[in-house]
Amino acid sequence: MNADADKKAANDDIKSMTFEQALEALENIVNDLERGDVPLEQSIRIYERGEALKAHCDRLLKAAEDKVEKIRLSREGAPAGTEPLDPQ
Repeated sequence: MNADADKKAANDDIKSMTFEQALEALENIVNDLERGDVPLEQSIRIYERGEALKAHCDRLLKAAEDKVEKIRLSREGAPAGTEPLDPQ
C-alpha cells in the first residue's frame, strides 16, 4: 500500500462520525499536539487526521446550515411559510 492509501484507510472511520464525535477527536488531537510530547512521525499522522476531521466537521456544518430556515410571519403574526435563514 502507498502512503495515500494508508492515510485513507486510517481515516475511513471519520465518514461515519457525528459532528460531536469528530469535534471531540479533533480537540484531542489539538491537545496532543499542544503538549509537544508526541514523536514527529506521530505528530504528522495525527495532524493529517486532524485535517480530515476538520473537513468532515465543515461538511456537516454546511449541511446543517443548508437545512436551517426561519419562519416568516404574516402581518397578523401567523406563520406564513419559511425562507432561508441567511440568504446569500
